[in-house]
Amino acid sequence: MVDYHAANNQASGGGPQTYMEQENDWDRDLLLDPAWEKQQRKTFTAWCNSHLRKAGTQIENIEEDFRDGLKLMLLLEVISGERLPKPERGKMRVHKINNVNKALDFIASKGVKLVSIGAEEIVDGNAKMTLGMIWTIILRFAIQDISVEETSAKEGLLLWCQRKTAPYKNVNVQNFHISWKDGLAFNALIHRHRPDLIDYDSLRKDDPVTNLNNAFEVAEKHLDIPKMLDAEDIVGTLRPDEKAIMTYVSCFYHAFSGAQKAETAANRICKVLAVNQENEQMMEDYEKLASDLLEWIRRTIPWLQNRTQEKTVNDMQAKQEDFRDYRCVHKPPKVQEKCQLEISFNTLQTKLRLSNRPAFMPSEGRMVSNINGAWHTLEGAEKGYEEWILSEIRRLERLEHLAEKFHQKAAIHEAWTDGKEAMLTQKEPDTTTLSEIKALLRKHEAFESDLAAHQDRVEQIAAIAQELNELDYYDSANVNARCQKICDQWNVLGALTQSRKESLKNKEKQLESIDELYLEYAKRAAPFNNWMESAMEDLQDMFIVHNIEEIQGLIAAHEQFKATLTEANEERKAIQAIQANVPKIAQSNNITLTGSNPYTTITSENIDEKWAKVFELVPRRDTALQDELNKQNSNDELRAKFASQANKVGAYIKAKMEEIGRISIEMNGTLEDQLTNLKDYQDSIVSYTPEINTLEGYHQLIQEALVFDNKYTPYTMEHLRVSWEQLLTTIARTINEVENQILTRDAKGISQEQLYEYRTSFNHFDKDHSGALMAEEFKACLISLGYDVENDKQKRTGQMVSDDFRALLISTGNSLGDAEFGRIMSIVDPNGTGAVTFQAFIDFMSRETTDTDTADQVIASFKILAGDKNFITAEELRRELPPDQAEYCIARMAPYTGPDAVAGALDYMSFSTALYGESDL
Repeated sequence: MVDYHAANNQASGGGPQTYMEQENDWDRDLLLDPAWEKQQRKTFTAWCNSHLRKAGTQIENIEEDFRDGLKLMLLLEVISGERLPKPERGKMRVHKINNVNKALDFIASKGVKLVSIGAEEIVDGNAKMTLGMIWTIILRFAIQDISVEETSAKEGLLLWCQRKTAPYKNVNVQNFHISWKDGLAFNALIHRHRPDLIDYDSLRKDDPVTNLNNAFEVAEKHLDIPKMLDAEDIVGTLRPDEKAIMTYVSCFYHAFSGAQKAETAANRICKVLAVNQENEQMMEDYEKLASDLLEWIRRTIPWLQNRTQEKTVNDMQAKQEDFRDYRCVHKPPKVQEKCQLEISFNTLQTKLRLSNRPAFMPSEGRMVSNINGAWHTLEGAEKGYEEWILSEIRRLERLEHLAEKFHQKAAIHEAWTDGKEAMLTQKEPDTTTLSEIKALLRKHEAFESDLAAHQDRVEQIAAIAQELNELDYYDSANVNARCQKICDQWNVLGALTQSRKESLKNKEKQLESIDELYLEYAKRAAPFNNWMESAMEDLQDMFIVHNIEEIQGLIAAHEQFKATLTEANEERKAIQAIQANVPKIAQSNNITLTGSNPYTTITSENIDEKWAKVFELVPRRDTALQDELNKQNSNDELRAKFASQANKVGAYIKAKMEEIGRISIEMNGTLEDQLTNLKDYQDSIVSYTPEINTLEGYHQLIQEALVFDNKYTPYTMEHLRVSWEQLLTTIARTINEVENQILTRDAKGISQEQLYEYRTSFNHFDKDHSGALMAEEFKACLISLGYDVENDKQKRTGQMVSDDFRALLISTGNSLGDAEFGRIMSIVDPNGTGAVTFQAFIDFMSRETTDTDTADQVIASFKILAGDKNFITAEELRRELPPDQAEYCIARMAPYTGPDAVAGALDYMSFSTALYGESDL
């Protein structure tokens, strides 16, 4: 008989019988308790038959059928899978004892120390010894190998039952006797693994017989577990036999152990598929955001390239206001979207790299470089559109000024020419005297002088009309018609003047008396009168200036004009003196004056009136020029305010850009601390936005004042806007880099100390603080980290060439051929620069030193779910995986076409390989 106390003592000393530690509470004296003996006989007999039937036999009476040792040896061969010594076929007692001893020796060889059990007791049919021997066999071959979370045998089996039945109401497994009396625990075990076999909610705790029979029948029918217990025996016993319960429950454990492996395999597949689904969602989000941004750029660029001209300055200023609204309202959100797009792309690539997936390649035309190119085109269109608006405003201002000047000069000229054709075509009466003829001739000469003086005005009118045409003035047709009319009239006047002059010359021979005074007066009064008219025209002329220097130039010219007034006044007095001499001479010669000066229509009153008008216009001109000077001074103050703010903002942005560059190199503390500090730094930068808005306000005032230059600052609003956007984008990218480092650390298991060591060494050898190491610096950095990289004699190229990197990899234990080395270089140096960056080296080392899911692991997991088949069915996927991930696999798996294919077979191998390579998934 087995000495269980001795076995326990040996187990506590670390011997091979540790599985027997669970039996120290078994009292052998109770073994043949009638109720327990009945349960054990039935259970042990059924257990033995469940194995013996594999050899085509069975037992009826457990103590009788094992007496000759033949079926006992056969049982041990079936459950162990090993061959025992050849049994003796004789029927004598000695033959039976020898066979039983062979069986007992085999049991002892498996680490079981048999005490007090001899072959004679078994041959004699001792029920107590036979049952004890069978229990020893059950413990060794059915229960010992059960292991759950570092517990084994009885404790492991009990823990397994507790975990599997934990979610079920009215089930509390604490032992292998009374916890099973109501039958609910058996039903819960079956339902947990095969819910399609048991309607657990229909069971009642107060009907244990029904519950037990239901579990026994289902187990026998569907799970191939023979019925080893009687419901009535269990219910009718105060404390069911523990050995019988353990034996029966162990059959459930072995029946469902395959399901445990399937669950583990399903969990691995779920993890891999979850990563793939998340990555696909990020890819879809990137594609949509990229498409929306590119579409917005596509729709915006034609608007910025539209060069439809407007007719007035107000219309162009409305376009300028629309453009300002676009820059301040519509574009900033798109700047944020572009920044977010780059961050999402970088994060996705990091996740794909960490999960051992191929890099994401966006659809054609949606690469980050495509978006940056489109964005660059957009900004170029913006700059061109703004410059065109300002140019158009200047052009329209010039056009409006020229048009007004044209109509003003045309009106003056038309007023002067009014009646001139009639005057030149009138006929002298026959009674005209010689003096009258001479007077008419001199008058005509004065008219010619006046006509010549007006030649400049006509040329000015024609020049202004030509310039309006060249500047594409919208009312050029009317301007051209009026100009043509003036030119035609001017030609007619020229022809009539010449004709009248010839007529008077013919009569001059007949007339000899000439009134010299009238003639001299007319000759001097006409140009003086024209000068006054020109002066009045100039004093009333409109002007447009854009800076203080231009208005000061006009003021200086006006002062020069005023300086000539004294001389002009002397000329006026001299002309008036000539007119005053006429009556004196007539009176002294007894001549009666019968009319006005025959040589001119300009009277002294006309001259005085125009002279007074000139003096009236001079102070008005002074006031207008002074007002414009004040306006330009105000504009200059606006320039100074804008320049002061712009210089401050520009210096701030430059300083922050330099600080960000320093921070990205001199990062200290944990990655989380760096991330927190960077986000605080970002908040401080964003808090500077009011200063940008203040500058925008100054810029708007300058544009409204039509100020187009600023000598006080080298900065423009466009330059500062771009710099500000670059500052915000740079800090956002720096934050994203730290976040990606956190992802790398967490996913690859790199410790904070390792990252700190890498970063410290990198910064130490980055002598110029450029953020990159030259080849020699990089080698020194690697050696400082413990890598023995032999410094071959070679030129300093500023990069780590392929041979250097090969030496580094060999020094770290990587023995590479040319093909493998080429593959690694394509990973760490995708652009083919010949240099290895800090991030690329960390990625490679972390990939080599951490465990990641592979295609082979996923294939092995699917193989478990498929029951070792080379294909899997939709039904098996739906049974083992969550619904959404099962459907995900079914939709993407190709049909299996192997020689062992069945209807509906799916190829899980090509699907698993596609998860880690080039694929449309």
